[in-house]
Amino acid sequence: MKKQVTLDQFKANLFWDADPKELDIDKHSAYIVDRTLERGSWDDWLLIREYYGLEKIKEIALNIRGMYPEVLSFIALMTHTPENQFRCYELLQSENRPWYF
Repeated sequence: MKKQVTLDQFKANLFWDADPKELDIDKHSAYIVDRTLERGSWDDWLLIREYYGLEKIKEIALNIRGMYPEVLSFIALMTHTPENQFRCYELLQSENRPWYF
């Protein structure tokens, strides 16, 4: 059984570009998971994990086009999935990044 989760429980600025009253936690699951992985806190992660479960989060994350390398490593570790199976992995490999020094 899913835990009751509302968007009010997430960090206030997580959905800054959308009206939280218009978002449906089931209908907009891909948007909510993507935004939580990229910008959410640990508490936000716990909320989506309890509501959607790791399998649903994995299914969504596998199809995300762009992810920070740290986020990719985190979600790969949490779902026990090799990084190269995520859609964003190939895009990360082809990016020309500036040198950090």
